[in-house]
Amino acid sequence: MTYGEVITITPRNFPFKFHKVQDLPTHFALIGMGIVVDNYPLYFDATNEKGLSMAGLNFPEYAHFFPEAEDKDNVTPFEFIPWILGQCQTVEEAKELLVKVNLVNINFSDELPLSPLHWMIADQTQSIVVESTKDGLHIYDNPVGVLTNNPTFDYHLFNLNNYRHLSSTVSDNTFSDHLQLNVYSRGMGGIGLPGDLSSASRFVKAAFTKLNSISGESESESVGQFFHILKSVEQQKGLCDVGGGEYEFTIYSSCCNMDKGIYYYTTYDNNQITAVDLHKENLDGMQLVTYPLVKDQQIHFVN
Repeated sequence: MTYGEVITITPRNFPFKFHKVQDLPTHFALIGMGIVVDNYPLYFDATNEKGLSMAGLNFPEYAHFFPEAEDKDNVTPFEFIPWILGQCQTVEEAKELLVKVNLVNINFSDELPLSPLHWMIADQTQSIVVESTKDGLHIYDNPVGVLTNNPTFDYHLFNLNNYRHLSSTVSDNTFSDHLQLNVYSRGMGGIGLPGDLSSASRFVKAAFTKLNSISGESESESVGQFFHILKSVEQQKGLCDVGGGEYEFTIYSSCCNMDKGIYYYTTYDNNQITAVDLHKENLDGMQLVTYPLVKDQQIHFVN
């Protein structure tokens, strides 16, 4: 299912009002994907004008949000992305704020309860993962720059040890000196790379694909390669039955040029890459700017 998501640009002077922490009447400008409810942007992912980026991913049964704490910065999960991106330029600055963060259990409204999420925060040089579970707030360095869903990030990172034999090349026969085992196909260095739709398997495949992929130097080549990486773990309709006639599938895929503020996306039904440029808007404005998604398939006929 979709949620009415749109590309949303929040200019510097749009007043961010928060429930328990100090409001941000002025802040860094943001661009990202989300929904707008009562003129408030609920971002799924976003990048600010300095290049700091943040995305929230589903984390059911593990995410736990807490009552208000007097000695903490009590931030509700739906405020988390604008609160961090509104005032931080780098991951290091975000880490300084996270020391005092308490993700507090306050719903956006009765009709919109909190989603169980964990988050990845990245700049041009490093990435971290933030998870709020029953035993508190955890901040993990993310050397692979990948995040999926359950279970917790430390498991995903450790699980990569089980795939240390994978390679983009074919290794020598180490099975036995007594057998002549032949390389009968290209790509055999990747035998054992998982291809199912579980979160743990998608983490492994996304990490292997990202860390071994090669891109050209141009913007278009880099963007194109990014979407090829995401396609390696996309979910197709019909393969993950969640009951009630509904299926989990990849609603959209996106990336953002951190330096230029250009947000690129595709949707399930439209493979063409669409772009929105943050810096072509009035970033000193006070009103949200939204662009509906181009969802219909764009086919280029050549005759």
